[in-house]
Amino acid sequence: MNMIIAIICIAAVSYLIGSVNFAIIVSKAVAREDIRTKGSGNAGMTNILRTYGKGPAAVTAVGDFSKAILAIALSRVLFNHFGLGDMIDAGYIAGIFVLLGHIRPLYFGFRGGKGVMTTLGIIVVINPLVGLIIAAVFIPVMFITKIVSIGSVLGAIAYPVITWLTDYLRGRTAVLDIVFAVVYMVIVLYMHKSNIKRLLNGTENKFGQKK
Repeated sequence: MNMIIAIICIAAVSYLIGSVNFAIIVSKAVAREDIRTKGSGNAGMTNILRTYGKGPAAVTAVGDFSKAILAIALSRVLFNHFGLGDMIDAGYIAGIFVLLGHIRPLYFGFRGGKGVMTTLGIIVVINPLVGLIIAAVFIPVMFITKIVSIGSVLGAIAYPVITWLTDYLRGRTAVLDIVFAVVYMVIVLYMHKSNIKRLLNGTENKFGQKK
């Protein structure tokens, strides 16, 4: 019973934290506009960068990254409070629901962003080595190509592979790690389905281009 109560609490709190969409908040603070009416219509860091510049984009990125850290930290404290810390990493549960909150935010009509920075925050906290590898490989890819979605899509696909490889090299059999990595991959790829189509057609937008 304690586990069920803890999971429900973690899911609810993480979803509410995820629903704090920094792209929308920053756009309203900077220009008194809703970023969802500008550019690609996506409430995320890339659209903020394209519409308002590097400063607002940096604030958005830090906010979306940090809320994942906060949700996972609170979930682990709660699980430890109930004496469940040794059974499962509560960060997996918190990660799923903070990401869903970002994508479908309660406070903003269930229209949010695609969850790239939030997902990166989740990965870095749950599996720091994998997170650092993904960031080190695919963030440079974004800057070299000037196409954010390339790094996002390739990073999502690589996440389960790198998770399995790092576990294998460390002599671990962490099936749960791989299962959740696949879940995150599917969510991110689904949210980027229109970007994938444009990438295949060679029409995806680059940095500095107005949509």
